[in-house]
Amino acid sequence: MGPNLFVNYYEVASMILFGIGFTTMLLHPNLIKKIIGLNIMETSVYLFLASKGYIVGKLAPIVVNGDLSMETYINPIPGSLVLTGIVVSVSVTAISLSLVQRLYKKYKTLNIDEIMFKAGQEGE
Repeated sequence: MGPNLFVNYYEVASMILFGIGFTTMLLHPNLIKKIIGLNIMETSVYLFLASKGYIVGKLAPIVVNGDLSMETYINPIPGSLVLTGIVVSVSVTAISLSLVQRLYKKYKTLNIDEIMFKAGQEGE
C-alpha cells in the first residue's frame, strides 16, 4: 500500500462502497436489495465528487469581505452536481419502487428469477 492510500481515504471509501453496491446488485435476486445496491453505488459517487470538490484551506463560494480572487474559494460545480444527482436518484428510486410494487402485485414475488420464469410462461 502506497502513502497516497492514507491521504485519499475518502476516495478509497467511495470505491469500497461502489464495490459493495455493485456486488449487491449483481448477486442478489431480490429486487428491493438491487435498488438498495443502486442507492449505495449512487451515494459512493456523491462521496467521490464531494471529496474531489473540497480543497483544504479554501472557502465556500460565497464572497467574504469583498475578496473576489478565484484562489480563495473552491469550485462550486462538484457540489451542484452532487445536489442534482441526489434529486435524480430520489426520482429513480421512487420509480423503481413503484415498478417493484406493480411486479409484486402481479407475480406475488420479488425474486427476479421467478418473475422472469413466470413472465416467460405467460408469453408461450
